[in-house]
Amino acid sequence: MASADQIRLLLVEDVPQVAQYVRGLLNAQSQVRLVDIVSDGTVVATRIGEHRPDVVVVDALLQGRVRGMQLVKQLHDAKTGVPVIVLTVPQNPVTVDPDKGIDEVLSMPFNGYDLITRIANVHKTASAATEKGPSRLVVVFAPKGGVGKSTIAFNLGVAASGLGMRTALVDGSIQFGDLRGLLKAPRDAPSMLDLPTDRISESDLADVLWRGPADVDVLLAPPRIEMAEMVLIRDVEKTLSLMRRLYDLVIVDTGVGLDELTLALLDQADTILEIVTYDATTIRNTIAMAETFQKIGYPPSKVQYLVNRADSSAGIDPNDLRVALGREPEYKIRSDGQVVGPASNQGAPFVTSDPGAGVSRDVLDLAQSLFGRSLAGAGRKPALAGAR
Repeated sequence: MASADQIRLLLVEDVPQVAQYVRGLLNAQSQVRLVDIVSDGTVVATRIGEHRPDVVVVDALLQGRVRGMQLVKQLHDAKTGVPVIVLTVPQNPVTVDPDKGIDEVLSMPFNGYDLITRIANVHKTASAATEKGPSRLVVVFAPKGGVGKSTIAFNLGVAASGLGMRTALVDGSIQFGDLRGLLKAPRDAPSMLDLPTDRISESDLADVLWRGPADVDVLLAPPRIEMAEMVLIRDVEKTLSLMRRLYDLVIVDTGVGLDELTLALLDQADTILEIVTYDATTIRNTIAMAETFQKIGYPPSKVQYLVNRADSSAGIDPNDLRVALGREPEYKIRSDGQVVGPASNQGAPFVTSDPGAGVSRDVLDLAQSLFGRSLAGAGRKPALAGAR
């Protein structure tokens, strides 16, 4: 089983003896997990999408329709973001050249120390360069309740999944379990409290994820209010770290208010999608949050504003909101209670129950704008969720 801090390795090797030797070296340690051995270069890109490895080792002398160094070039051109170690022999020297997709070279013969050290080094370098890991973490936040935050988070996740992104939702409203209620998840459905508190593996996660509509995996909050105090921030952070290895996109629906857990989630976010409406209290709270985010040190680009029910200004001049935010809101979603209400009451995403509705098109446009550039790296959805 893979824990959240293990390095996931994909080996591309067509010589059985070499593959078996590498497998034996890796079996003797726990830092690196071998997720697969591939002997055919033509399927490597697909396997990367399936396994989400942290490092790929490619034999420079790989034979077949796609040769070793040809494969290295293909991976580099595809911008997979996964560092590549080239395995070679002294008679076939290869030079480290990141500009050509060669992040490290390992020459035979080698021992376990040589192998693990190079894997760890390239992984560390790649992690430092990307900082946040291979996927996107979007935290949907609102400074006031009743603005449609959870409904937007849910439908945005379904829309992103429809774009081909492997998507997971996390119910960050720990006390009230907003997503649990919205999706009408069974009361006995597992929650984040069912995860181990030390080392979390893929199989642990698969056991507690609930498969929601449109095959979006959901990590639910505890089913009862008093259980919220049992959720530890460090456990949530470790879980998110593992999920970011396995999904293209993780969307967290937070609770309202700035408790310690919400702040930790906001800190980890690549993007904070803050939901606002034409409501005096919401606007006032939004101004207060903008001042707080500035004091924390969040760059302005980290927070993006979405005006929900944008066609229902309720007597408030839209310019007042622009002045309050100090800029034009990035996104707007129109109001359509005849579409949103019935779908939400049935625990269904309106983006799929009525995709032609204006509000659905707004959310689909939002997903395309936020994540469209990520589709080149999106792969096939992992079959993780085991709970229903």
